[in-house]
Amino acid sequence: MAQLLSWTADLSVGIDAIDDQHKRIVHYINQLHEARLTQDRNDVAAVIEGLVDYTLSHFRFEEAMLQKALYPMLPVHKKVHRLFIRRISDYQQRFALGNDVAEELLITLVKWLGNHIKCEDMDYSPIVRARISEADLRQLKKGKSDSPQRP
Repeated sequence: MAQLLSWTADLSVGIDAIDDQHKRIVHYINQLHEARLTQDRNDVAAVIEGLVDYTLSHFRFEEAMLQKALYPMLPVHKKVHRLFIRRISDYQQRFALGNDVAEELLITLVKWLGNHIKCEDMDYSPIVRARISEADLRQLKKGKSDSPQRP
């Protein structure tokens, strides 16, 4: 598979569950890159759908984790997630209307992921690591949350 983005140590927030989820998002970005190169619209559609669904699941987990850690910036973090969901949903809608959004979406995803991890996610990392054990995180992964949802 042609790789556009590689996981690097500077993307690690030091929380295994979150790093594993971010690695999976990197994998989806690389799948979208590959589908774009082959110009297979069905593959692009499947990857976009999987990426959106997985990102929503990741946001639900991350927000539940931040709530459990009593992270004081949670409302702001949720707002950033909501804005990103709206943006990605717009790409999805444009794609459904027949527009070729793969390259534009890839640029957005790569920039957003790097910026979001290195800024917002790195900010919460010390608080979460100090307040939540790995065992509690594993337990949290088993639970469900009601947010975020598609707009």
